[in-house]
Amino acid sequence: MQKNKNTVKAINRNVRSSPRKINLLLKNIRGKKADVAIRDLSFARQRIASEIKKTVQSAVANAENNNQYDIDNLYIKEAYVGKSIVLKRFRPRAKGRASGIKKPYTNLTIILSENNKNNEELHGSKS
Repeated sequence: MQKNKNTVKAINRNVRSSPRKINLLLKNIRGKKADVAIRDLSFARQRIASEIKKTVQSAVANAENNNQYDIDNLYIKEAYVGKSIVLKRFRPRAKGRASGIKKPYTNLTIILSENNKNNEELHGSKS
């Protein structure tokens, strides 16, 4: 990813959920405005939606406090998830056997960008 002047990043490390489950929610918020994404995550039924919502709110706070961006013009440019550590546990099974249980953790990254309306005005109208 190239360094862009109007992007803000928030990273949430070691979230206790699998990357597949988090990515289902991230697909729904990519490209949306930040306030719409927060609203959608508030009403999502999945348990992990609150962690994603906190990360988006952190990115909005970073944009507002560190870069003085207008929070009404922020949209989610990128939202991706990566693997982190995996805790391995054992569960007793029948006949003296044991089966493994994997408890995955993930790293969650949200990148916001400011939507400048100046770009639309440069091209003019279609008529």
